[in-house]
Amino acid sequence: MRRESSTVIALVGSVSGGLLAGLAESPNVAVVRPPAADQVSQPGEGRPPTPASRQGAPAAAPEPPPHGWEHGALAMHDAARRRATYVVVPADPLAGVAAAWRAMWDVSAGPDAAAGFEVAAADSLLAWRANRFELPDYYLVIAPSEETGPDLYLGPMRAARPHRVAVAASAAVRDTATDDTLAGAISLLGTLRSLPHGPWWPPLGELLDAARHFYVGGLAESVQTPV
Repeated sequence: MRRESSTVIALVGSVSGGLLAGLAESPNVAVVRPPAADQVSQPGEGRPPTPASRQGAPAAAPEPPPHGWEHGALAMHDAARRRATYVVVPADPLAGVAAAWRAMWDVSAGPDAAAGFEVAAADSLLAWRANRFELPDYYLVIAPSEETGPDLYLGPMRAARPHRVAVAASAAVRDTATDDTLAGAISLLGTLRSLPHGPWWPPLGELLDAARHFYVGGLAESVQTPV
């Protein structure tokens, strides 16, 4: 469990730069943006070439993409060092797991989608057990204006810890060239101040197992009215 004085919130969904800038105007809020792509280490980075490549043999298969958790983990590490009442992070170490879980329910994706979820889940669980990242205090989901399919945050994670996942209506945080940006930031600030207390997250392995067995048909019943 985190014991820092700040409350760290992962902001997920459609998040604009204007909205983040508006939030950063508040003296009680620090916004931590995720690192640039070139700051995230690539698997195999810094390794010497293989003997085959030195001899002019065909190159090995391309390296896989960066770990799905690493981008959000770096932002969370930065957030843990900030001293503000609320630290808002538009990134999440479980973003890769969330994307793989959503894809798993796409019938057109076939059985490979389920295997993709297991790969993302195992990779994230290993990193979590190695203390490479910790979950935020809360997830604040910018609810889409229309149904977009199964959602890890609004489904199994909210079912496991209802007090740790809040929802903000997309209409309230829409970013345009007008004063809607300021209005959206003010709306989110009100949501931050009303976040309820509740039990901390269960171990990540339990959350991932709950996601495996979650009944997507009950997703709409678990989503309450956005705040």
